[in-house]
Amino acid sequence: MTHPLIPHILELATPVAASLDLEIVGAVFRTNQSPPVLRVDIRNLKDDTGLDDCERMSRALEAVLDESDIVPDAYALEISSPGISRLLSSDREFVSFKGFTVTVSASEPYAGHKEWVGKLIRRDHEAVHLSQKGRAIAIPCHLIAKVQLVEPA
Repeated sequence: MTHPLIPHILELATPVAASLDLEIVGAVFRTNQSPPVLRVDIRNLKDDTGLDDCERMSRALEAVLDESDIVPDAYALEISSPGISRLLSSDREFVSFKGFTVTVSASEPYAGHKEWVGKLIRRDHEAVHLSQKGRAIAIPCHLIAKVQLVEPA
């Protein structure tokens, strides 16, 4: 379940990232740790995401968050790149990772399965399309819980 502050944090973080030619790809607030950890995943829009990008975003976002006082107690801010084992969500990601192996997890069984692994063909308004050993399959979008890249062995 998403922490209730995440939408507000994303509202503040998105323009900060855009001003640095970065994109926010996810955020999570882990309040079960001491201190709580706010993790924001970023992607460089023009190049590979590097440590310099994370440092720039950390400094800029920390200033905005401190000024807004949105998080009332002490916390640790962690900025990182999501890496290869991440979830696909945007149209751009589904286009960029066409042909890559993904795992599709469903919220309920469909055609006898709750999970499929295959090469990503495309996503449209109705389904995510995969190729499994040359056979095309379509999993309806309304049943999909997540689509995640499979790390190369």
